[in-house]
Amino acid sequence: MKQTVVVALGGNALLRRGDAPTFENQLENIKIAAQAIAKISEDYNVAVVHGNGPQVGLLALQNLAYDKVAPYPLDVLGAESEGMIGYMLAQELQNLLPATPVATILTRIEVDPQDPSMLDPTKFIGQVYNKEDANVAAEKNHWIMKADGEYMRRVVASPKPMAIVDKPSIDALLTAGQMVICCGGGGIPVCREGSTFRGVEGVIDKDLAATLLAKQLNADKLLILTDADAVYLDWGKPSQKALGVVSSEELSKHEFPAGSMGPKVEAVCDFANFGGRAYIGALEQSLDVLAETAGTCVHK
Repeated sequence: MKQTVVVALGGNALLRRGDAPTFENQLENIKIAAQAIAKISEDYNVAVVHGNGPQVGLLALQNLAYDKVAPYPLDVLGAESEGMIGYMLAQELQNLLPATPVATILTRIEVDPQDPSMLDPTKFIGQVYNKEDANVAAEKNHWIMKADGEYMRRVVASPKPMAIVDKPSIDALLTAGQMVICCGGGGIPVCREGSTFRGVEGVIDKDLAATLLAKQLNADKLLILTDADAVYLDWGKPSQKALGVVSSEELSKHEFPAGSMGPKVEAVCDFANFGGRAYIGALEQSLDVLAETAGTCVHK
């Protein structure tokens, strides 16, 4: 029996920082990601979760360009990005693995509409701006902007995932031997109102969604692939230090930026405490990260 791994791809791994957000650029990056996932699938059953920060931000900008209708809410834009990226990933994976069925599920995830993040947005989406252009965009579009490294980006509410509404479908497909792409962009945020659901304006962090999925699937491993090759202490300083194999207790003693590495560290610590083994590393080193010869491995 193969072990099960949940692989979480960062939105920036699919559209690298500085790349123009064209279809062609995304396709080239997705082809690279698909090759890495295909190799992982030789040894593991794989469920793929992907980010959507750059993509949903672009959709939001395109959404504003046509002013004859009111802009669509973020949950709808999230669903659009989940379909777009899921289609591209599924097609490239199927091209590499013709004998393996690949399914993409638009995944609804329940959140609390009163989540504290609704009042304190931290989730980066869209392109980067210099400070002057960021101020213009913020005033024009009524956006909240925060620093992302040396640049500024739009931030939106990011409620924590509570339950995966479409988990039965994910279970059925994995049990049938299919590779499943799900919880894309962190999933579509919804909340319960009695026996019904409604959408919630926000973008769920895909790493927290991937952890919830890994726990609910009782997966063996959680692999978060990003544009950083490991978790670093003192990132960007002369004293910066990459962490190799580390306990969740030790890792949780340190603070990391809320809009970038913070949710990833929270996610891997959560899954390690659940009893699994969790990893953060670079896409091109994915097999080495799982072999614990690269990246950061987190255990209980």
